Amino acid sequence: MAVTLQHLTGIHHVSSVSANIKRSRDFYTRVLGLRPVIKTVNQDDTHMYHLFFGDGAGTPGSDMTVFDIPHAVKELRGNNAISLTSFRISGEVTFEYWVHRLNELGVANLGVAMRDGRRVIDFDDFEGTQLSLIDDGGTGETFPWSESPVPAEHQIRGLGYITITVPDKDATHQFLTLALGLSWHHEYPLAEAPEFGVHVYNINKGGANAEVHVIVRGDLPRTRYGAGGVHHVALRVPKGQSMEEWVAKLALLGFHNSGIVDRHYFKSIYVREPNHVLFELATDGPGFDVDGPLDDSRLSLPPFLESKRAEIEASLEPI
Repeated sequence: MAVTLQHLTGIHHVSSVSANIKRSRDFYTRVLGLRPVIKTVNQDDTHMYHLFFGDGAGTPGSDMTVFDIPHAVKELRGNNAISLTSFRISGEVTFEYWVHRLNELGVANLGVAMRDGRRVIDFDDFEGTQLSLIDDGGTGETFPWSESPVPAEHQIRGLGYITITVPDKDATHQFLTLALGLSWHHEYPLAEAPEFGVHVYNINKGGANAEVHVIVRGDLPRTRYGAGGVHHVALRVPKGQSMEEWVAKLALLGFHNSGIVDRHYFKSIYVREPNHVLFELATDGPGFDVDGPLDDSRLSLPPFLESKRAEIEASLEPI
C-alpha cells in the first residue's frame, strides 16, 4: 500500500493529570484566563472528568485538557515523560503584565528569562504541572475570550511547543523524523545543566506552536506518573488528511498504535515513541461545537455515552 502523507501542522492539545479538578479549573480559568471550552468525561473511564480549556473559540492548538484522578499521588519527575508545556503570548509589555499577574495571584515564577532566543516565564500550575509562557512574536490569528479576567491584548494566544525528556536521543529521533515527519532543526544547552542538550524538531515549518523540544538526560530516574504530570501530547493532522494512511505508515515502520479512535470532537491515533512518551495524532474537526455552542455548564457526552448520562452524572461530584 502506497502511503503519501502531508505534514502535521502543529500542537493540537496537551492533556495533564489533576488530583483536584476544582483547583485545576480555577487555575486555568481564573489565573491563566483561558475559556472553559467543554466539560466531558474520560471516555475510557467515565467516573472521571475531562475538562478542556482554550481560547475564545476553542480552536485546535489552544487546548489544555485535564484528567480528573481524585487523590492521585504527585508525579515523581524524571525521564521518559513530557516535562514542559508552553503557552504563547506576545511582546515585552505583555510579559511585564504576566509577571505582575502571577506575583499578585501568588503563583511562584522565575520572572522573564531567555530560552532558545525567546522570552519565557516558567511556573507550575496548582498541581505542579510545569508550564511556561513563551513569546511567539505576535504571529498568527487569535481568538480572545470576552469573559476572561485577562485583557484581550494580554491573553494567551494558544499552545506553544512541548518539551519531552528522554534518556536516549537516537530512538526518539527516528520516531519523530521517520514516523511523524518532523525535522531536526537545532540544539541549545539546557539552562540548569548546560552539559545536556535540548534538540528542537520542527513540525512542518516550525514556529512557537509547531516544535517538539527533546532534552536528552541519562542521569534521571524514570518518571512515576501522577498529579501534575502530562499524560500525552496531540499533534494536528491536516484537514482532509487520511487517518487510515497514518495508521498504515506507523504500522509499516513497526510502531504499534491504537488505530483510529473516534472522540466525537475529533478523531485520534495514539502511539508511544520508543522512550515511552505518548503521542496522539488528532484531526481539527469536527470541533467542540459539534453539538452546538460551547457551554461547559452542561456535561457534554459523545453519542455512544448519551444513553448512560444519568448513571455517569450520578457518579461525578459537581464542580
